[in-house]
Amino acid sequence: MPPNAHSSPLLPQADYSGQDERFARAFGVLQQAIENRAFPGCAVAILHRGRLAALKGLGHFTYEPNSPAVQADTIFDLASVSKVVATTPMAMLLYERGQLDLEAPVTSLLPEFAGDDPRRDQITVRMLLAHSSGLPAYERLFERARSREDLLHAALAIPLTADPGTRAEYSDIGFIILGELLSRLSDEPLDRFGQREVFGPLGMARTCFCPPPTWRAQIPPTVDDRAFRHCVVQGEVHDENASVMSGVSGHAGVFSPAADVALFAHAMLNGGRPILRPETVALFARRQPSPPGTSCALGWDTPSQPSQSGRYLSQSAFGHLGYTGTSLWIDPELHLAITLLTNRTWPDHSSRAIKQVRPAFHDAVVEALP
Repeated sequence: MPPNAHSSPLLPQADYSGQDERFARAFGVLQQAIENRAFPGCAVAILHRGRLAALKGLGHFTYEPNSPAVQADTIFDLASVSKVVATTPMAMLLYERGQLDLEAPVTSLLPEFAGDDPRRDQITVRMLLAHSSGLPAYERLFERARSREDLLHAALAIPLTADPGTRAEYSDIGFIILGELLSRLSDEPLDRFGQREVFGPLGMARTCFCPPPTWRAQIPPTVDDRAFRHCVVQGEVHDENASVMSGVSGHAGVFSPAADVALFAHAMLNGGRPILRPETVALFARRQPSPPGTSCALGWDTPSQPSQSGRYLSQSAFGHLGYTGTSLWIDPELHLAITLLTNRTWPDHSSRAIKQVRPAFHDAVVEALP
């Protein structure tokens, strides 16, 4: 997508020839973060008022001096941003088509979820999307599961840690279950559905689950995994539970370059077109009224102070973070979407500096806008 390339109304017009001057301070935040070893490299895409105002790579794949430089088209493990570019759009599409009832009990669609706790019958699809199901945030299921089937069985049997609907707790487990539920409803795996219904129609040509081996050289490593896989994880999903699920799960597994994530964001800013209706996007991106204090929408998160999105995004903004150091924030009022992709988990997950970098970067971007 070169600067000033011809584009249709459904594609952002590339207009980033002056990005280094316009976003000098924002890029400076990222460059300083690289020097401080918050992450070895990153890629950025900024959409504003229908234009791709910035597309840039900074840093390198690793901290080694001979490591490849990150380019604008470098492909990153999106981690939990997969929840909003694959799983949530699948839920939105099935909802639009009348195949998904948000108020349906999960046990009516996945009978093996029932178990011995009668509270499980109260959990709805909406609660999975809104992270209010009472399921735990995370479990190291990969330590005892040896196959996709084993891990799904373990996820479906996990005990609740709260009464359904009473507490908002971000849950990978809930999205593992949601991904399986959606796949059964559509009678199609999440990766195949996403390719045909989301990535393909939006022109996200370098986005997929389980990238082919030929892409490996374009993907920065995420961890030197000496505990579980005993190798450098590069070109395969970072999340261990998703790894046991052969790289395809509702909570993680998508790989994408910043420009492709921007294409998805552009569609969301365009009311979902050409894949979704505006009213569906509005419904799923709206913060839920309960449980009290929640910042969750349906699949999406919304800004709550202090927020990783910074100080300036509006109350209508929605987005998501990923454990590997990725994020996507979309603000319809500001006509703005900001994609930041990093591999902050390299080499050993120890850096937490991304929590300070993200809001500083987002603030600098907004302050640079006309």
